Formats: sequence, structure tokens, C-alpha cells
Amino acid sequence: MTDALAALGGIRVLDFSHALAGPYCTMLLSDYGAEVYKLEARSGDMGRGWGPPFAGGVASFFLGLNRGKLGISLDLKQAEGSELCLRLIDQMDVLIENFRPGAMDKLGLGYEEVRKRNSRLIYCSISGYGQQGPSRDEAAMDMVMQASSGLLSITGTEKGESVRCGYGVTDVTAGLFAVIGILLALRARDATGRGQYVDVSMLDGMISTMSSNYMSYLGSGIVPKPMGTSFPTIVPYRVYRASDREVAIAVGSERLWSIFCAAIERPDLEKHPDYQTNALRIENREKLEPMLDRVFSTRSASEWVERLQAAGVPSSLVRNFDEVERHPQIEIRHMFPVLDHLTAGAHKVTGTPVKLSETPGHPNLPAPLLGQHTRTVLKGLFDLSDVRVDDLIARGIVFESR
Repeated sequence: MTDALAALGGIRVLDFSHALAGPYCTMLLSDYGAEVYKLEARSGDMGRGWGPPFAGGVASFFLGLNRGKLGISLDLKQAEGSELCLRLIDQMDVLIENFRPGAMDKLGLGYEEVRKRNSRLIYCSISGYGQQGPSRDEAAMDMVMQASSGLLSITGTEKGESVRCGYGVTDVTAGLFAVIGILLALRARDATGRGQYVDVSMLDGMISTMSSNYMSYLGSGIVPKPMGTSFPTIVPYRVYRASDREVAIAVGSERLWSIFCAAIERPDLEKHPDYQTNALRIENREKLEPMLDRVFSTRSASEWVERLQAAGVPSSLVRNFDEVERHPQIEIRHMFPVLDHLTAGAHKVTGTPVKLSETPGHPNLPAPLLGQHTRTVLKGLFDLSDVRVDDLIARGIVFESR
């Protein structure tokens, strides 16, 4: 199973989640040692079908997000299946779900019901808008949440065309806040002996992560607009087109401005009355930016990056995924480890983002087949015999893959 000496060793998690937000949360919990039981209906997590690409009949999307989990499948609409689920909950430290608010109550598995059986349970619900309020029951998907949170209104071209953030940022952010909430609740349980309810909203998470943007709006009353890769409160801070490809530059202080001007061989700009402070550069960005565009067009992106990084100016090529995967820094940080799946075979997944010196995390098991560990879990946790499990399978109460 999992390593008891890992950071979350000994913590058991019953995972009802699907798609991205919940599975991302439980993937991280598993990487750091929690024992995660992924509970699916016979139809399976919708993420199993989110492809191509597929490997061995399984979507690569699913393989990456559900590694390290034990797959079990119960029919919760049958009384025996529901009872088996409640018995599982009795032995869990954490339960996580990301259905619409009220869905778990309809199954008889809502927080108020299960806390009567397991008062130490940390029960985490991830939803689009939270468990209260007029938007509570609205359907939520990532792009919709990017729009409703305000993110889409500031992400796009300077001409005003909205552009979706390139990854499921609202889902992943909610997953991260779910991890934080669960760890906070576990810490509180250490002191009180009691579990609690963790309510994570995709909307709340995005507003929190856009704190700097919202604080600028709250302080000025000015509604921000899309600016391409430019940044509203720092200049220069954007992507420039070199002679061959794009390069990202971030000059975040007056010291860096001085270094930057020397590195691009434009010392005349450093003390220029229109550009010598960041406030002036913001005020006069429409004059400064075209000038810098012309400067950067004179050399290749790699030449600029070499020159700027040697001077200490934050800069990078705008890398594609292939370049990121092959970069030596990524190899050193072990960000694409290999797992071996029953049907998909050897495949790369993303690595752990937090490096712990004493209890490091790492991906362990590959993603489960649907119901792959149903028999193992029922026998291990409930001491059921093979005959009893076979009977449950025959009657459709549980399912196991072969």
C-alpha cells in the first residue's frame, strides 16, 4: 500500500471525485503518502474518456491524475452497496467529493449523515460556487469559472479578444485549496480530536489567487482589461519578438532596469526623464514598448536570453512542452517520472511539486483500472471472503476489472 513514514502515511482518503479538481487534490495527497481509495460507479470517472490521446484503452488525462490510487467500484443506489460505502467511511480520515451541492445528501452520504458514524472524518466538498448562495446550483466547468471569476476578462490580447488560460486553472486551483483545507482540518483534528467540513469553491479560489489584481481594482476603481503578455504595474514585463522567436522579459525593480539598459546596449534609456522610474515607464509604455520591440528584433532569442541572464535579468525563451520536457533542469527536478500501467504500459506522469528533505513524495502506483482493487480492499478492510466478494459481484453490488 503506502509508506507509513511518508508525510501523510497512515491517512486514508475515500475519493468520490471525478474530472480534474478532486482527482488533482487526491493525486497530491497520494504522492505524499496518503492511502487513496478511488470510488467509482460502474460507468467510471468521466475523465477516463477525456481523450485522445489514449494508452491501453485509458485516456492519458486519467492516467496522470489518478496514479497512486486504489480503484474500487460500488453501486451506491443499492442498499448493500451504500452500506459497504458507509463501512468504508467508518475507517477513513478524509472524504472528498466534487459533485453538485446536494448530490451526496441524495445518496445518504452527506456530511451531517456520515459525521454521526465517524466524528473524526474530514469531509471536503469542491464545487463551482460553494455550498450556499444564489449561484450554488449552477453548473460549473473550468472555462465557465474563468469567466465568472473575472479571469477571462483580463486574459487575452490587447485588442480585447478574450483568451482562455491554457490549462484548467480554476479546477487545479480548487484542487490545491482542497489540499490546503484538508491539511488544515487534519492539523485541527490533532488538537481537538474532531473532524470538520471543508467547503472549497472554484470561484472563491480564483478570487483569492487574483488578490493582486483585485487589490489594484479595489484601490483604484478601474476595471482592468486584457493586456496580452504585458503587466499593468511593471514595465518592461512582457513577451518580445526576437529575430527568430519570442522571449519573456521581467524587469521588476529599478536596479534591474539599470542592468537591463546596459544589457541591451541602451544606457541612454536608464536616466531618460520619461523612463527612469517604473511609474514613468508605465505612464509612457506606449512610447517605450515599440522602441524595445525594435531592439529585440535585432538578435535571436537565445542570444538575448544568454545576455540578459548573464546580467541577472529574469528572462526565458517561450518554450513549448517538448522543450520543457527535454530541459536538463526538469530532469534534475524529476518532474516527469515513469510508471508502468497494466494496459497502458510504461508512461510518463508529472512529478511532485514540493520537495521534502525528510519525507519526500513521489508517484507510486499507476492509475487503477475501473474497480481494479475492489476485491483487495473488501478483503483487506472488511475481512470478506472470496466467496462473499464473488456473490457481491454476481449481484451487481460491486464491480472488479479483470
